[in-house]
Amino acid sequence: MTRSSSSRFSIAAALALPLFASAAAAGDPASWPVSYRSADVGGLSIAYREAGPPDAPVMLLLHGFPASSHMFRDLIPEIAGSYHVIAPDYPGFGQSSAPAAEHYDYDFATLAETMNAFTEALGLEDYTLYMQDYGGPVGMRLAVSHPDRIAGLVFQNATVHAEGWSSEVVAQLSPYWSERTPETEAPVRAFLAPETTRWQYEQGSTRRDRLSPDAWVVDQTGLDRPGNDAIQLEYLWNYRDNVAAYPAWQAYLASAQPRTLIVWGKNDPFFTMDAVTGLQKLLPDAETRLLDAGHFALETHAPDIGAAIRDTFSQ
Repeated sequence: MTRSSSSRFSIAAALALPLFASAAAAGDPASWPVSYRSADVGGLSIAYREAGPPDAPVMLLLHGFPASSHMFRDLIPEIAGSYHVIAPDYPGFGQSSAPAAEHYDYDFATLAETMNAFTEALGLEDYTLYMQDYGGPVGMRLAVSHPDRIAGLVFQNATVHAEGWSSEVVAQLSPYWSERTPETEAPVRAFLAPETTRWQYEQGSTRRDRLSPDAWVVDQTGLDRPGNDAIQLEYLWNYRDNVAAYPAWQAYLASAQPRTLIVWGKNDPFFTMDAVTGLQKLLPDAETRLLDAGHFALETHAPDIGAAIRDTFSQ
């Protein structure tokens, strides 16, 4: 390379640097790779994924059953340019601690306390909550306990209405909730089976070619860990406490009117469109996006959901 060509290259590179810097400043998701971290919370190791500018608004991603923060792997790149994204694994899920059931209360009040302590350990003063499935009862407890911290809500296939449940699922769970016996537990154990885990992803999905088998394989690996069945049965039994709390959560939403996005896989075999109608009545100003998808709509519609988040909360 001649001196003149080298000089031209240096000038061109120098001119290009501000362009790269401005792209990062504008929030280019490619500028924010995902980091995998853990935090000590009351003696538990809580694993979490983190991405985005540290000074950006926080979005806390709360996963469902039987998933983990792995379910957000496609959404995080969609929103990391606009948000400081935090996606934890609950105790008993993903890479977080999974103490035996006799050493941790696997109910949703305790889980919400752990997640609240997690946010405080990370110094998160306010955040938008993204709630899917189990994320609903966890997030609603955080919102009711600390309404001043809530910048917004995203409901994705997470109900706060009893009417929003599929009658078939209620028929399986109600006897267990009423009286916990080996006989009532047997149908609930079916939720832990490999074929059920896969079914949760495939049922209602209209883009089967976009469903990665990694999703249900990762989930099932977690379910199959020694002792994890006892953990999950505790969570499923204690889910009845969430149904009892629905009126309080509805009252909070009706009073606080947080900025809300409802994004929903409308073919969900667990939570029906009545759940959406109930939320819309409570939150008349909420933005609603219905997707031709199932319970785990992120598996096939992450770009659509990411766009809906950016559109709704940038206004």
